[in-house]
Amino acid sequence: MTFDPVKASAAAVSAAVRGGNISARAVVEAHLARIRTHDGKLGAYTAVTSERALAQADAIDAKRARGETLGELAGATFAVKNLFDVAGLPTLAGSKINAEHAPKSADAFLIEKLLAQDAILLGALNMGEYAYDFTGENQHYGPSRNPHDPEHMSGGSSGGSGTAVAAGFAQIALGSDTNGSIRVPSSFCGLFGLKPTYGRLSRGGTYPFVSSFDHLGPMARSPEDLALAYDAMQGADAHDHGQTKRDFEPVSTLLAGGMAGLRVATLGDYFAKGGTPDAYNAVAHVAKALGVTASVDLPEAARARAAGYLITMAEGAALHLDQLRTRSDEYDLDVRDRLIAGAMVPAAFVIKAQKFRRWYHDAALKVFEHYDVLLAPSTPLRSPKIGQKTMVLDGVEMAVRANIGIYTQPISFIGLPVAAVPVWTEGQRLPIGVQVIAAPWREDHALRVAQALAQSGACRAPVADLG
Repeated sequence: MTFDPVKASAAAVSAAVRGGNISARAVVEAHLARIRTHDGKLGAYTAVTSERALAQADAIDAKRARGETLGELAGATFAVKNLFDVAGLPTLAGSKINAEHAPKSADAFLIEKLLAQDAILLGALNMGEYAYDFTGENQHYGPSRNPHDPEHMSGGSSGGSGTAVAAGFAQIALGSDTNGSIRVPSSFCGLFGLKPTYGRLSRGGTYPFVSSFDHLGPMARSPEDLALAYDAMQGADAHDHGQTKRDFEPVSTLLAGGMAGLRVATLGDYFAKGGTPDAYNAVAHVAKALGVTASVDLPEAARARAAGYLITMAEGAALHLDQLRTRSDEYDLDVRDRLIAGAMVPAAFVIKAQKFRRWYHDAALKVFEHYDVLLAPSTPLRSPKIGQKTMVLDGVEMAVRANIGIYTQPISFIGLPVAAVPVWTEGQRLPIGVQVIAAPWREDHALRVAQALAQSGACRAPVADLG
């Protein structure tokens, strides 16, 4: 069988490049050709760094020819949400205003870490403006479309990241997750995603949204690729004062442990209502595959979502006050109005929300005294159509953009690590995702479960057939 670097995992590509079975240049050329052919209809990239990628590929091939040791991700391709600094590009963060800014002189910290392992950067990816979005739609740069059905949303705000990986435009994509922006595109596009513990990975060289919630992480088509990327990106960054100082804790070597010794339960109550049967059935599918029968409640999850929403509105607005006064007509109208509303949230409400945050954190840790991993829906429904403004959940018509994150927001609120896993149902063209939630700093637990699901065939992430 011919080796197809577009459909292969990052791990497989790296092994082939290091073994001399394919050149890094051939890997890059295959991806660039697919991007040229199909991305005009999907809107994943806002900039493709072709010359840089080919030059890096040639350097990797030259290193191998000299007998030098190559990195763990040698020849594997990646791209980044356009809120990451990329040398030679302005950092857009999905904004028309930021397009005026000067190109960056250096790459973001996490990009540098992946490059150090010989992964190859292909470019910058579309996103919801200023990351205040769950749809993947952008008024200025167009929507990033779902490769499995381009009439549907990719999910946001890391929509271009989801589109790129699912379409075979890159093996790994980096996104940000404030309230669900890695987990939502992973659900809609049928991918594995990792939101690490808050503070675990550096945010150096990225455009912020809500500093006390912002996480960065990878999306990929296998848990093994997530683990390789996560291991590569660990490390202290002196320029990110919000990063927690922890030793290197590799997870790739732990995936083979599977479910051994792990106590797993599904989350009930709040997480078992408010959505569609598709969401609950996906959790039941994963639970059955793992042999999980236990269920547990996470106290006050609804209040956690509300408190997180208040903090998001207020913190998000604070960053934009000057521009809202002088250039409000240049914002996406939906984003602008939500930021203006956030600027009017009373400080007393935010303080109360922050106090509750500590209580909720402690309550969650008590649940983890009895279970290592918790299962919950990622999204309340499969991907809506692009342009769809409302959806019906539990018989109630709701706004799409504001409510796609009903199950992800209570988890982001206290920064728990989550591996997103995709579920495909026979007869359905679009997937839906499940959150595999672990205790703080136990990314290994979440990824071990994700790997067990992938190996069993219960969860998979195929490259979309683009015709």
